[in-house]
Amino acid sequence: MIVPNTDDVLRVLRQVKGPDMQGNIVDLGLVSDIYIKDGKVFFSISVPAEKAAELEGLRQAAEKITGEMHGVTKASVALTAEVSGNSKKKPAPVPSPRPRSAPNNKPGVPGVKKIIAVASGKGGVGKSTTAVNLALALQALGNRVGILDADIYGPSLPRLLGISGRPKTKEGKILRPMEGYGLKVMSMGFMVEEDTAMIWRGPMVISALTQMLREVDWQEDGELDVLVVDMPPGTGDAQLTMAQQVPLAGAVIVSTPQDLALLDARKGISMFNKVNVPLIGIVENMSYFLCPSCGERSEIFGHGGARMEAEKLNTPFLGAVPLHMEIRQSSDEGRPIVVSNPDSEHSRVYKEIAEKVHNTIQRAESAPAPVIVID
Repeated sequence: MIVPNTDDVLRVLRQVKGPDMQGNIVDLGLVSDIYIKDGKVFFSISVPAEKAAELEGLRQAAEKITGEMHGVTKASVALTAEVSGNSKKKPAPVPSPRPRSAPNNKPGVPGVKKIIAVASGKGGVGKSTTAVNLALALQALGNRVGILDADIYGPSLPRLLGISGRPKTKEGKILRPMEGYGLKVMSMGFMVEEDTAMIWRGPMVISALTQMLREVDWQEDGELDVLVVDMPPGTGDAQLTMAQQVPLAGAVIVSTPQDLALLDARKGISMFNKVNVPLIGIVENMSYFLCPSCGERSEIFGHGGARMEAEKLNTPFLGAVPLHMEIRQSSDEGRPIVVSNPDSEHSRVYKEIAEKVHNTIQRAESAPAPVIVID
């Protein structure tokens, strides 16, 4: 089979009109990061951030025409949002819609009823720890749960869940998920050594995410009720790929209380609003510290900022998780607090958050859907 090269792809894409029906997306310089492997074509289209949602049709047209090329088995396109030159002008916050079912025009993931994505506006706020404990707490409510580590550049689920080794394949192609504490788990961390730097461009990230999402036997032991997706921090290709290619149910935002973290959380909220992913609620992580010796409470990063942000956006506040040594220690040891000390005060907080998330997605119309957690 003859596989097209980059020039062939560009020639075909010149048939796709630009955003304002002027010129074409190639000559306008909107196409970048073309990556071709094994008959699969991946590339990005750069568009203004404020127009990302309305230009979904352009992305679909480019994906369709590329996928119909001779020798192409699959095409995957991501809209890469550019910040406009007027970015110095700070827009007013956009109220987040109440959780709802995602549109059904995106194919679901085989073997998965609902998808919960955990993302962050910035790193270092405990996103992955929150995602893991949320997944385990959802499982404790009687759900069959899986968790996908979509943080390609910094996968941490193998360490957090104490899992080592590499996933086996089924029929030579489909990956069999690993398992930890009853969760079905997939992570790029199983494919590479822990200290390997992942220096990947957009199309390679999209390819890896697509494979770990759709080429995994999630229903090996029965259909999953919920798939939790631990997203990478920021608002780039990975988040856009998930929002564009998977019907997401909503987003849970995780933030620490201080203004800097909340500023980045607002950016994440704005991005998901633009691509029509609703918010389920906000979690305040590292909300306060209780001294284990004297019992004195210290609000190291401030307190209540995430709750006030939730009220401002008319979005549910899901809970406040304290900063505590036991959470950190159990995570480093691969024994998440929800399973290592299920009766602790910290586990109770995670379980209350999970119950709110569970009730919200159960109320939504039945459709493949996710929850997104943004720090």
